Amino acid sequence: MNRIGPDPNAIFPNPSMKRICYIKNVITRSNISIGDYTYYDDPDGADQFESHVTHHYEFLGDKLVIGKFCAIAKGIEFVMNGANHRMNSVTTYPFNIMGEGWETVPVSLDQFPFKGDTVIGNDVWIGQNVTIMPGVHIGDGAIIAANSLVAKDIPAYHIAGGNPCRIIKKRFDDELISYLEQLKWWDWPADKIFDNLEILCSSDLEMIKNVK
Repeated sequence: MNRIGPDPNAIFPNPSMKRICYIKNVITRSNISIGDYTYYDDPDGADQFESHVTHHYEFLGDKLVIGKFCAIAKGIEFVMNGANHRMNSVTTYPFNIMGEGWETVPVSLDQFPFKGDTVIGNDVWIGQNVTIMPGVHIGDGAIIAANSLVAKDIPAYHIAGGNPCRIIKKRFDDELISYLEQLKWWDWPADKIFDNLEILCSSDLEMIKNVK
């Protein structure tokens, strides 16, 4: 029996389910970083994940960083900082990108709102048709409900949803959340994860405290 699980370097970990793609292995942009085993689920092209990261221009310098073992459902959209328009002038209209002489309008990057990198932690579950705005940080183990618009940070091991997205509740008590953040099971070697699958998937939350 294979005791290490699927190959994290495979595009489709289960060849019979090509709606699920390990997206680390199809990324071409240097400003996107994805951890091992994180997947995108989309029957209409799971390997086209990059098309769901919009307004992402290298000259702006912002990055999309997603950790390990995240589950991302179809319809995700990461809106990056390039979507922002100038707001401290009479008009927000981007004359300079239209050409035909308008490109001569002076533009400085410091005129545009810049929210920084978008960072998704490890073991995060993001439901269908979620939009994540620039600069948002979502903590390890968080759950984002379907059809949410996420414009603010979500702490680790919290459930959030809605438009705008709001925190609904904590998944666990503070003691267990702190323990899991220190445990970092997603960094275990593949054989240790395999040997502890029953514990990781159990609703008996005391079991995880006995892992060696």
